[in-house]
Amino acid sequence: MKRAYVIVLAIVIGVTMTFGTALAADMKLLNFRANTTMANMGHDKTIVKAVKAQNKKGMTLREIQITDGAWKGARAMLGIQEELMSNDCAKAAQALLESQPYIMEIFVMDNQGANVCMTDKTGDYWQGDEGKFVNSYDGGTGSIFVDEIELDDATRANVSQVSVPVIDKGVAIGAMTIGVYVDYLN
Repeated sequence: MKRAYVIVLAIVIGVTMTFGTALAADMKLLNFRANTTMANMGHDKTIVKAVKAQNKKGMTLREIQITDGAWKGARAMLGIQEELMSNDCAKAAQALLESQPYIMEIFVMDNQGANVCMTDKTGDYWQGDEGKFVNSYDGGTGSIFVDEIELDDATRANVSQVSVPVIDKGVAIGAMTIGVYVDYLN
């Protein structure tokens, strides 16, 4: 009995160490891609132009939160959601998505965290209070934020989100979140 317990324990430790090593390797590759390929996506001219245009509108936080409330409560697709999935920014984001097999979604935010465009419908309109925006926009400084790798229950795939600043003339004017199938990074 004691020997069987030791064997099972050794197997569990071995599997855990192997998984931990694989996860560390995935995170290293994810960070590399985040700081190269994905960081460069934040310089896309069409996306920069769209973020600048939205920032220029000067929406108040209250206006953004009203839209966010309608967004979250909608049972059917709203006009704004359709617009944000079909505008020029969304087309540019879709082209970026299609350029890399590991990208599953992209959405772009203005300087307050409100959506500018998206390849798929997001759960909410305003990301301004979430780490993905706060850490990547970084108060206008701009920074790369790589979230933890998680197992997606629906797809059974390891996924993460990488958020990069949208940069114009060296200044962060918004942010972009890129959903990543980690298993496809290799």
